[in-house]
This record gives sequence, C-alpha cells and structure tokens, in this order.
Amino acid sequence: MSNTFGNLFKIHTFGESHGAAIGVVIDGCPAGIKVDLDLLQAFMDKRKPGQSSITTQRKESDLPVILSGVFGNKTTGAPIALTIANNDAQSKDYEAIKDIYRPSHADYTYDQKYGLRDYRGGGRSSARTTAAWSMGAAFAAMMLKAQTNIEIKAYTHQIYTHTLSKNPTWEMIAQTNNIVHCPDEELALKMIEAIEQASKEGDSLGGQVGCIIHNIPVGLGEPQGQKLQAMLAHAMLSINAVKGFQYGLGFDETHRKGSEINDEPLSIDSDKGMITKNNYSGGILGGISNGEDIYFKLAFKPTATIAKSQKTVNADNQEETITVTGRHDPCVVPRACALVEAMSWLVMADAWLLAKTQG
Repeated sequence: MSNTFGNLFKIHTFGESHGAAIGVVIDGCPAGIKVDLDLLQAFMDKRKPGQSSITTQRKESDLPVILSGVFGNKTTGAPIALTIANNDAQSKDYEAIKDIYRPSHADYTYDQKYGLRDYRGGGRSSARTTAAWSMGAAFAAMMLKAQTNIEIKAYTHQIYTHTLSKNPTWEMIAQTNNIVHCPDEELALKMIEAIEQASKEGDSLGGQVGCIIHNIPVGLGEPQGQKLQAMLAHAMLSINAVKGFQYGLGFDETHRKGSEINDEPLSIDSDKGMITKNNYSGGILGGISNGEDIYFKLAFKPTATIAKSQKTVNADNQEETITVTGRHDPCVVPRACALVEAMSWLVMADAWLLAKTQG
C-alpha cells in the first residue's frame, strides 16, 4: 500500500528513475468517461523534464501508452494501466557515487530499510517517478470535468528571496504564462535570473508553490479521518522536496485575534454555497468544503543534488568528498506546479466519489 494513493479513486504506481518505464494502475474510475488524449498529454508535458532553460536537460517525450481499461475511447470501469518509457537515462553519471551517501538524499535510509538501493538517479526515490501521478491525475480530471466545473491552478509564490507581495486571484493565475509560472511578470524575471545564477554557481534554490481549487462543490471531505485539508496535506507532503503545507491563512493566523480572522458569512448562494467576507479559512470548514475557493501553499526545499563539493561518508563509514554530476533542476519549484495540480485533482476525485456514496 505504500505505493498507492486514494480511497475510492486509487492509483498504484511503479517504476524507477533509470528503469525501463514509469507506470500507473488506476482503480475506481467509473465506466463511460470519455478519454481526452490531448488532456492526458498536456498533463505530462507540464511536468516533463527539459522543457525550459531552468529545468533539468534530461530529454523525455513522456508519451503515455494505455494498456488497459479503455475501449472505444471511453473508460470501461476496469483498472486503467498506463506507462511511459525512460528513453534518456544516463546511468553512467552515477557510477562514481554508488557507494557514497549524497547529502540530504534518501540513499542511507533506503540502504537501511531495504538492504540495497538503486543508485541510478535515486531509483524509486527519484522525482522522475511522479510522472505516474500525472497520468493518474489526468483521468481524475477527465472524470471531474465530465461531472463538475472544478478547475485547479498552481503557481509559483516564491523562489529564494523573491516573493509575491500578496496572494493572487484566480483570474491572475489563470492568465499566467511564463516558465516559472509566477503571476507577476516582473517578479518572474527576477526568479529566472536567480535560478540561472544558482545554476552557474553549482547551487540550488527553494521556494513556495501556491494553488487554488476553483468552483469546488459544497460537501467534499469527511468530518474525521478524511478531512479535506488532511487529504490534501497527505498528498502534498508526499511530493519530493516538500517541507511544509498550509491552507487558508495558515500560520499567519497564529499572530492574529479571532475577531480578525473569523470568516463572516455574507450570503448563501444556491449554486456556489457560502460566500464569506474574506475566505480566510481557505474554503474548508470542519474538514468539509463550503463552496469557496480552496487555496493553500507548499514549501519546497532547495534541490538536494548540487554540483558544489560536499563532505559525506560512504557505506563503510569512511569520509568522502562528493561532487555530483548529471542533469538536475537547480530549482524544482517551476516543474512542481504541475505535480501540485496533479495531486489536487487526485484528491478532489477521491473526495467527490466519497461524497457520492452518501447520496
């Protein structure tokens, strides 16, 4: 179960960074959903490597192959299996460090847990494996788009010291079109410059990704074990390099008074649900969606793989100096936006099906 997400809409993933393929089995997708191959490829293209000058230059086409669960361009209700090939893995880049523990990587923990590890690009711990989540999420989006008006957009809120001065509106992020996915074009240029400079120095940067879930139906989420924010937090904290999650005002609420942050209802809309003065709660009350936009942020650490020389130890507990070569993102934030959206679609699909079981 450690490779499975979801309760009713489930995905089970497989594959390693330098293995033959990455794959996913989707279970729980209802029959009769029209399969949109363009949407599927769009999900893959948004997260794939080599898409701009500030991402890893590994070149993968990420063209999904559907193996089962689809007939006549519609889902059959059976498990849907998809794969993408790993065509541009360069395992030789990792031979020199196969017995050395890279700083801030999962090398040591995998060794201790399993007694061995796939050192080629991190194996199963690599962010390459998250391509399977995007394939699953595309089918979650197909299902929800056929039944609801839900829309999901992630954006870059911060890279290094460059931060948006305030949360953007849905309209702002829906119109964003730059390689860092920042809704402020002037700030985006500074972010790009910072990433390029860090890359030249053999270093890396972190930042924050924000996300808005728009047109959300009222009533998604459960009051105890499957609170909607808990489902989102579990999904988001499963993304590589994520160090924190907050929704609504999050930690900003801790230095305010209740009278300042309580959401005052203004009206109840028969279609949209509750409309509050500020939506400080981020669209979730008591673990259940109230119809307002859900918004949250994630903190991403700087990429652990850097070209600077670092001190470490090897499997024999001997001191080593490590200099990592290969192709890596100097900042994962821009490509992570696609993963945040993907995991949001998966959570919303699961929560929507859970709500449907209650009539």
